[in-house]
Amino acid sequence: MEMHDERQKAAAWFRELRDRIVSAFEALEDRGPANAPAGRFEIRETKRGEDGGGGLMSVMRGGRVFEKVGVNWSAVHGELSAAARQAMAARGVPGVEGDPRFWASGISLVAHMQNPHAPAVHMNTRMFWTPGAWWFGGGADLNPCLEYAEDTAHFHATLSAACAPHGADYYDRFKAWADEYFFVPHRGRARGVGGIFYDDLNTGDWHADFAFTRAVGEAFLPAFLPLAEKRMAQPWGEAEKDAQLIHRGLYAEYNLVYDRGTKFGLATGHDPEAVLMSLPPMAKWA
Repeated sequence: MEMHDERQKAAAWFRELRDRIVSAFEALEDRGPANAPAGRFEIRETKRGEDGGGGLMSVMRGGRVFEKVGVNWSAVHGELSAAARQAMAARGVPGVEGDPRFWASGISLVAHMQNPHAPAVHMNTRMFWTPGAWWFGGGADLNPCLEYAEDTAHFHATLSAACAPHGADYYDRFKAWADEYFFVPHRGRARGVGGIFYDDLNTGDWHADFAFTRAVGEAFLPAFLPLAEKRMAQPWGEAEKDAQLIHRGLYAEYNLVYDRGTKFGLATGHDPEAVLMSLPPMAKWA
């Protein structure tokens, strides 16, 4: 079950989505408050070892709208570590202890905004392959420090509409999964207002599961861009900025302590700068 064509098709689509999001974010910078030069992405290639694949790390810092945003794409391969094999076997992935080869590709995005009224956001979609299995995962979640009910409603409605054609229960299931996954146990609270999250998606129909994963990726810009555009010029003061920085501390705690993608990226030897791209440029703890 090598799935060469399917893997190539998935990696190409993740790369295309990355390109479209980068273009859309730079266009938003051009429309942002004219109090600074419009931001642009700095792009560099990343590598996983000498022959384990790599990707593109795209980061914009200090823009009009985005204080820091990263949009990463990767396609990596190699052999799973003993710890990773053990963890996957415990999740029911067949054959990993006998054949530790893996391949993974995806897009990962985190945006931290200049204006405290504009919500931070995370999105990723990915495909994972081992000789005995394949699956998709991903999702998107909104992380405002100052919540607006209408923004939360728009974000969730857009994701719900994306899920509906692919499974009557997908939105409810994956929203509940996001609420559980993005909970910060040591703080006793969620890191944001949720979204959807799914993993280990393999219905037996690769094309259907890939179509759903594409729908999640396609929904991101319609879900998020109107919120960023609406809030990017809203007046704010020191109290709002302080609230934003404290909320970023919560976000950093979650990503460093609990996030599965962060742990996997560091454990498999991927570029640490790319793996830790999600961390905010500034944060504080009260």
